[in-house]
Order: sequence, then C-alpha cells, then structure tokens
Amino acid sequence: MPAVRAVALICACFLFGTVSSRADDPFYRGKRITLLINFASGGPTDIEGRLFAKHVGRHIEGQPSIVVQNMEGAGGIVGAKYLGEVAPRDGTAAGYFTGTAFIYALDPDRFRVDFKNYEFVATQPGTTVHFVRTDVPPGMHTPSDIVKAEGLIGGGLSIDTPKDLRMRLAFDMLGIPYRYVTGYRSSPAARLAFQRGEINFFAESPPSYRSVVEPSLVKTGQAIPVFYDPGYDGQNFFVPDGIAGLRMLPFHELFRKIRGGMPSGRLWEIYKSIIGADGIIQRVIVMPPGAPQAAIDAWRTAIMRVNDDPAYAEDAERTFGFVSQWKAAADTAKVAQSALTISPDVRAFLTDYMKNLPK
Repeated sequence: MPAVRAVALICACFLFGTVSSRADDPFYRGKRITLLINFASGGPTDIEGRLFAKHVGRHIEGQPSIVVQNMEGAGGIVGAKYLGEVAPRDGTAAGYFTGTAFIYALDPDRFRVDFKNYEFVATQPGTTVHFVRTDVPPGMHTPSDIVKAEGLIGGGLSIDTPKDLRMRLAFDMLGIPYRYVTGYRSSPAARLAFQRGEINFFAESPPSYRSVVEPSLVKTGQAIPVFYDPGYDGQNFFVPDGIAGLRMLPFHELFRKIRGGMPSGRLWEIYKSIIGADGIIQRVIVMPPGAPQAAIDAWRTAIMRVNDDPAYAEDAERTFGFVSQWKAAADTAKVAQSALTISPDVRAFLTDYMKNLPK
C-alpha cells in the first residue's frame, strides 16, 4: 500500500505540474499572427504598420511570428470587411486600419459584419498634411497663395474617405474653384499622379509626408505644404502626433490668415465633425468579433510596451521623423464606440455632398 500511495502521489504531482505549466503558457506561444493592413504597400498606413509589426512581436508574450498582409481597395474597406467576414477569430488575425471608423460612421450598411462588434484593441489619433504643386498658376510660393490657384485639381482615394472630404470642404470654405479626381487605389498611386501633373493637390498622413513627400517633393521645390488638419476633441483643437517640427498652419489658422477671421457656418461644422471622429481614432488595431480575451489582453500589454520601447522610438524617428503613440486600455472599446457614430444631419449632409461633385 505505501508503494501504491507513493506512485499515486508522484502521478498527482506530475499532472498538477503539467496543468499548471499549461495554465501559465502564453496564449501566443508557437503561433503566427497575420497583421492585415488595409492600404497598399508604400503608403502611410503601410510604412507605419510595418515598422510597428517589426517591434510589437518582441513584446507579445510567447513571441509569435507576425506576417504583414496588405489588402487595399475602396478606401480601406476591402481589408476591413475581410477581417470581420473571412479572417479566423482565434486570435491569429488582427487589422491595422486607417480611416475605417469614419467610413463606417458615414455608412454602416456597407459592413455585413457590424464594425461596432469588432474587438477594438488600440486607437491612435491622426491627421493629414495637404500640399500643392508649386507650378500651379500663377505660382504657389506660400500657403496663402492657394486662394489664387488657377486650374487646381485635387486628388483622392475615394469620395467617402475623410481625407477627401476634408480637402473638398477646405476648398469650398476658402472659395477656391477646383476639379476633383478620385479613385486612386493607394497613396503611392495618387502621389505618382501628382508627380506627373495629373493632379496638383493631395494630402498624406505624417509617416509618408515626412519620409517621402518632404524629402522628394518639398525640398526639391516641386511642392509646398498648405495646411494640416488639426485634432479636435469636441471643444478644443490640438496638434496631432507627427506635426511637431513641421512649419505649417492648421486649416483654421490658415483660413484666419487669409480671410481675417475664423471659419464659420455649415461647412465648418461638418469639417469639425469629421476631424472630431476620424482624428481621434484615425488608426485602429482591431480583431474580428469574438476574438479570445487572452489574445486582446496580450496585444494591449505589448502595445503599451512598444510605446515605451527605445528601439521602436529610434526606428520611428529614423524612418518618418516622429514617434506615434497608441492608446490601449480597458476603456479602448468605449472610446472607439463613441467615435463610430455621427449625427443623422451630418450623415445626410455628407451623403448629398458626395453626390454633388465639382465639375
């Protein structure tokens, strides 16, 4: 009997140790994550997303491998819908998206799987820098010259992207005649059209503006920055990440400089609604609905570590001149949900605005 008890005790200890070891085993040990980027390679989302992916894997417990996959189209909607409708929901798929929140708020019916039901892991405010070719008649030498522009052609990715809408609203508030060409599949494609002169006004977010536009177009004299879209929290304007050190004015300050007073009226209120929604969560890291909580927690912990990682900061500064910061906490989903809704009157106005394109 003593021998039997000893064997039983040894077996029990072995089983307990095995169960305990499995319980403490990181969720992502031995796994591979696909990080889906909803714009093409070479664009601002891709530049920032790939650098992020390079570093975040070291901070996810279990150190899974991370594979980046670009899935562009329809202003980022193709990739966003794929994540919710097709991608696995076991924690091995995540999205690094730009502009999706506002497009959803504008037209929720475009999503077969409700975007509000995705798992919001982290959010990041953002902005865009608008720039013009210097050879636009009679010559663009300072940002204020934009009101003298003749033959202005604004380019964009899709009529419903917040970047396109902000550009058009700015032109209309300043009273600038313009043509509008949209439907470029990605920022690099639109940038090439800009260099060829097919369009002469475009906007990029800070990663690609600082790493591509400024050195190749601004410093060579082919373009000048005109304004950036400020951050807006519903009451106050703020300078978004990536703008510090760039010599340019936010739109409302450029308007004041040109027109002598702050913008006002319906278009201005619509513009503020867009930057209030898109500017707060311009970029999001999301997982499909129903992703395991252990996966979400592992991602959030890793993202906060990336925010404080000197190697990431050094790489970001070297690549695009600033260090973007993510917000990843228990209230992230609540913050995201609040930005996924715009008022019915704003939606109705923009729906009509998108139908009435400049000739």
